[in-house]
Amino acid sequence: MRLLIATGGTGGHVYPAIALADAAKKRYSDIEILFVGNDDRMEASEVPAHGYAFKGLHASGLCGSVVNKMKALVLMANAYRKALKIIDEFKPDIAIGFGGYVSAPVMLAAHKKHVKTLIHEQNSVVGVSNKMVAKYMDAIIICYEKCYEEFGKEKTYFLGNPRATNAIQATFDEAYYRSLGLSMEKPLILVVMGSLGSSSVNKIMKDVLPKINRDYQILFVTGKNNYKEMKDVIKQDNIKVVDYVKQLSIIQKVDLIICRAGATTAAEITALGTPSILIPSPYVAHNHQLYNASVMVDKKAAMMIEEKDLNAENLSRKIELIMSNENLRKEMKKNAQAMGKPNASEDILDLFDKMK
Repeated sequence: MRLLIATGGTGGHVYPAIALADAAKKRYSDIEILFVGNDDRMEASEVPAHGYAFKGLHASGLCGSVVNKMKALVLMANAYRKALKIIDEFKPDIAIGFGGYVSAPVMLAAHKKHVKTLIHEQNSVVGVSNKMVAKYMDAIIICYEKCYEEFGKEKTYFLGNPRATNAIQATFDEAYYRSLGLSMEKPLILVVMGSLGSSSVNKIMKDVLPKINRDYQILFVTGKNNYKEMKDVIKQDNIKVVDYVKQLSIIQKVDLIICRAGATTAAEITALGTPSILIPSPYVAHNHQLYNASVMVDKKAAMMIEEKDLNAENLSRKIELIMSNENLRKEMKKNAQAMGKPNASEDILDLFDKMK
């Protein structure tokens, strides 16, 4: 089987696509996989680093001034023509788009060439690229039931995010855990705001974390931009400050995670049932993280604090409420797991098999 995967722009689009590719390699001995993405974004280096063939296109989002939108349309038209050539050369049996503006011209080109096509929507708010191409696709995969409002149910499948499968399959690495200076005996709170971290949230953490009950250990992942400042300020023994953590290698020992509400994060913590306090980023398209988090809060699978409401008192109160109540943590875990889609990758590949 020949599988073409279109994705790009951010980790929220790229990493689920790579997770599905990894699962496809395990299932199909004869598979050939080609990624198509932006030639100047993270996927241009990240996809080859994972061992996959990659073709780059130059595309831009339809945002900003009228002039910028016109330039974006010209780039999209050029990307579409190049995508047609890529599809002629690769001859895929199936093409799947994971979003990002580069995904749209590739998926339209696949449709034009009569390739079986699917799109994958990671968030609760449908992205612009997926909206553009949805009516031409053979199937649509969603991670939130809210997306039925946009796509309808006729060809839409609620199968989840492949990163959920990665989370379930990950194994706990005790040696790595101990190398972070963490104890196997003490409860663990993980604080992480993405690979770059968040300056605004880190300022609050600087005040609140030293006040947390010292019976708990805290792993504070600052992101590379904020590491030195936070490391210099926070000196408490029960707080370990790092710039990066291999999250899935330790997540099984995490009693509470304080994090953003991106699609990948939500997929992982619902698959595992990790109790969480979500602080949605207000700086993302269409405020989709707020909607992602709201779904989990409505199901009593998480608590949420919007960044505009974030302060030391509010956060410390929620931390203590969860950490001091084992029954509450068990309930949050059960409710989160009820939302999870741990078999997402296999279910998507089953859909491929039906479409071939």
